[in-house]
Amino acid sequence: MTLSDDSDGLLLDHLRRHRAASVGELGDLLGVTATAIRQRLNRLMAEGLIERTRRQPPAGEGEKAGRGRPSYDYRLTDRGREAAGDNFNDLAQILWDEVRSIDDPAVRIGLVKRVATRLAKKYSGAVGGDDLAERMRALVRLMGERDVPVDVDESGGLPVLTMLACPYPKLAEHDRGICSVEKVMLSEVLGQGVRLSECRLDGGGCCSFEPSSNSAPQTPAAAGD
Repeated sequence: MTLSDDSDGLLLDHLRRHRAASVGELGDLLGVTATAIRQRLNRLMAEGLIERTRRQPPAGEGEKAGRGRPSYDYRLTDRGREAAGDNFNDLAQILWDEVRSIDDPAVRIGLVKRVATRLAKKYSGAVGGDDLAERMRALVRLMGERDVPVDVDESGGLPVLTMLACPYPKLAEHDRGICSVEKVMLSEVLGQGVRLSECRLDGGGCCSFEPSSNSAPQTPAAAGD
C-alpha cells in the first residue's frame, strides 16, 4: 500500500507536534506497512523535509540491539517545519492591507520597494549566470524548489519568464499592487529591468515578464493606487 499526498501533511504535522517518531509509530498513525512508511520517509528526506537519527538502545542492550535492523527517529528539518507550519496567508493579507492604508504615497512606495529588495536579496545568492537567459533558468530551478512553477521561453530571441501559477494568488486577487513587488524583485534578482507583458488579472493565461528597454529595476507603483 502506498501513501497518498494527503498523508504527507498528516505525517509532517505529527512530527511537528511530537518532535520525533519511529517507523512503527508513523505506520500506526497512517495505518500502513513499515515498507510503505519507509518509502515515504526516504522521499521526504530526499526533499529535505525530514532527517533521521539513530535511536540509542536502552542501557545494557547495545550489543543485542546492534544485531538487527538499526532503529531511527525521524524529525523535521528547518525546511520541514516551515512546510508543516505554512499558514501565513491571513498574516500576509493583513500586513499588505496595512501597507495599502499608508496615506503618504512616497512612504507607501518606499516600503513596497524595500519589501521587493528584501525578497531579491533572499534569492539573489542562488541565481547566477553569464547572461539573462541563464539567470532566468537558475530562477526557474529555485522557484521549483518552492513549489512555484515557472518557465522560460527563449524562442523569440529575448527570454520571457512566465509564472505558471501566481506565488501570491489571494493577495493578487485583492490588490494587483503585489505585481509591482514581483516585478521589482525579479528585476533585481535578474540584474535586468523586466516588464509585465501578460497578466492573469487582465485575462492572460499566465503572468509573463520580459526584458524592458530600461535595464535598471523599476520603481513600483503605489500599492492601492
